[in-house]
Amino acid sequence: MPKFFEKMDKIRPVYDWAYRIVMVICKILLIVDILITSYAVAGRMFHAYVPFLKDPAWSEEVVLTCMSYMAVLSAALAIKKGSHIRMTAFDKYIPKTALTVLDLISDAAVLVLGVIMLIIGWRYATTLGGRGFYVSMPWLSRFWMYFPVPLAGAAMIIFELEAVYNHVKKFFVPEEANGGN
Repeated sequence: MPKFFEKMDKIRPVYDWAYRIVMVICKILLIVDILITSYAVAGRMFHAYVPFLKDPAWSEEVVLTCMSYMAVLSAALAIKKGSHIRMTAFDKYIPKTALTVLDLISDAAVLVLGVIMLIIGWRYATTLGGRGFYVSMPWLSRFWMYFPVPLAGAAMIIFELEAVYNHVKKFFVPEEANGGN
């Protein structure tokens, strides 16, 4: 069985690559959010003094859309790093095998959530989102407002698959040989 895990460990760079891509997307969205918000605030405060500096009508909708992307994608990133909110008060009292089983149950639930987010989120994005447009940007489909949900669902599935693999691996490969994963 350890040979199987040696072969599967070769896929790890794919998970790391996906993590880096999602992280870069979140960083870009944060920068865009900060720039647009700064410009909008400056436009509101200094428009009387600097006439060409205006608060664009679209700034609020774009900032909120970027924030929704960052919120759900950062939740997926937390899955990869294992830094999501969890109750650990009793972990030291529970046997390691039982704790791993509980982690697998938790991961299965989050994996199901990711699948639901992907399927239902895509349905909403393509139907409800495809019918509407942003108020301040009538040329832009509201699809982009609903798209973070299926996107995050896909990222959650990818990262949960890795987490499930790591938990299952604990049953077959001793933790010392496992490198602490």
